[in-house]
Amino acid sequence: MLSINLDQQTESYLAEIIAKENITSEELLKQLIYQHWQTIQLRQTLVERRGGHPLHLLQDAQADLSLRETRKNIVANHIKNRHLKVVFGQRLK
Repeated sequence: MLSINLDQQTESYLAEIIAKENITSEELLKQLIYQHWQTIQLRQTLVERRGGHPLHLLQDAQADLSLRETRKNIVANHIKNRHLKVVFGQRLK
């Protein structure tokens, strides 16, 4: 159990919030503490939220994959193969 002393103005704020939100002071305090706790937690990066980096993502990649022209050709071939697979029902390499 927690017991706190509030000044007059803060107590009036509390009473107004309780009336408008239709909750108890205990519920309000729990919500506020949880919200504040969330803001001080370390933010996970997108990669962390997705489970980390794929282990074998670039395992079979070409050595010159960092070149833009190489990436464009790989993407173009992938799109062309997907289109042919959809249209003809087969996969060409």
